[in-house]
Amino acid sequence: MKISTKGRYGLTIMMELAAKFGEGPTSLKSIAEKNQLSEHYLEQLIAPLRNAGLVKSVRGAYGGYILARAAEDITAGDIIRVLEGPISPVDFTEEDDPAKRDLWLRIRDSIAEVLDSTTLENLINFEEQGANSNYMFYI
Repeated sequence: MKISTKGRYGLTIMMELAAKFGEGPTSLKSIAEKNQLSEHYLEQLIAPLRNAGLVKSVRGAYGGYILARAAEDITAGDIIRVLEGPISPVDFTEEDDPAKRDLWLRIRDSIAEVLDSTTLENLINFEEQGANSNYMFYI
């Protein structure tokens, strides 16, 4: 399974919001500038995240976006599914060879387990600890 820029940038948005959780709204402009990304592209990504109930928008001069739930309650799997769709390394049918189908199912389930057990809190703690951390992600 290859995660597109939608998934990667969506995780970036959510990690930035998680890092500022409780400090008030964060503008997409500030996220775009900090990460050298297109603000226009981030605007396209935030809509499905808002529609899925992962973020809330705050209007006004000091408006922006905030997480709808705490960082420990939102997983990478939540975000990837909203932006990328179902997690599946390949399309397969019931007519496929049972051994191959079992392999694809095990791969899918392993990827889903990693994504669903990795919270935004895990990701921002990992980022703050840097490369010297003992925390590893395995797929």
